[in-house]
This record gives sequence, C-alpha cells and structure tokens, in this order.
Amino acid sequence: MIASSTPAMRVGVAGVVQVGVSFIRLGMVLAISFLETPLKFRAPGITAALGLGIGRLVFRALAAAELALAVALPAALALDNRGGVVAVGLVGLLWLMLAAQVSVLRPRLDRRARIVVAGGTPPRSRLHLAYVALDALKVNRTDAPNILLLKHNIKYMFKAEDRV
Repeated sequence: MIASSTPAMRVGVAGVVQVGVSFIRLGMVLAISFLETPLKFRAPGITAALGLGIGRLVFRALAAAELALAVALPAALALDNRGGVVAVGLVGLLWLMLAAQVSVLRPRLDRRARIVVAGGTPPRSRLHLAYVALDALKVNRTDAPNILLLKHNIKYMFKAEDRV
C-alpha cells in the first residue's frame, strides 16, 4: 500500500510538459551523443566518410528537435508561474549551450566532415571535445539534478511502513 503524508497535488499541463521535455531531451542527447555516435564508427563496413555523412544528418535532426524542445520548456515555465528566477536562469543556460553548439560548433564540425567525406584530411581540431563538453554539461550538472524539473511537479510516494 502506498501512503502519502500530504494530499495529492495536481500537476497541470505545464508541469507535464516540463517533465516530458526534460526527459525527452535527456534521452535524445544520451542516446545520440554518447551511444550512437561512438558506436557507428565501430560497425563493420562503416568508413570514416560514411560515418561522418550519417552523423551530419543525425546531428542536424538532433539540433532541430532540441531547438523545438528548447522553445517548449520556457513556454511551459511561463505558464506555470512557479518557476522562479532559478528555473529561468537554468533555461537560459541551456539555451546558451545549445546556441553555441548549433551556431558556432556544428557549422565548423560540418565543414570538417565535408572535407573528410570528399576524401581530404582536415587539420587537427578540438571542436569535438568542446561539443561533447557542452553535451555533458547539459546532461550532468553537479550542483543540481541533470534535468530541469520543478520540485512541485514531482510527487513523492512511499510505503506506510517506511515512515518514521
């Protein structure tokens, strides 16, 4: 039996959107940046040029999806009225990191990928490290949960015998 010491709080549409957007974004970044990308280059028959060609398409789609989610999250926070300055600041930080990836790093990485796809060898670069570092920051912050969830949108439940 599950018991709660507080009455159930209804989570509105804005709260559901906040939770959904946070988990969808987290899942996309983890699946693509930290799982699919490194593994595709280990698949039999995948050359660097082919892997980079696929990666260009995948990361273009990921950026479009993240931008759509980055619009939905502040909209849900604005409708909620309980977000506060911290939530707005965190959303702003997420926007800055995403903007840096989409407008600064991805075009440069795309130019390098086109050189490899065409059979050339671009000069060494640390752009991938910067891109991965921003993804890691978006996913794993040490000072807060790794997703943006407002406390009032999480319902804590526990067993009656676990209460003290």
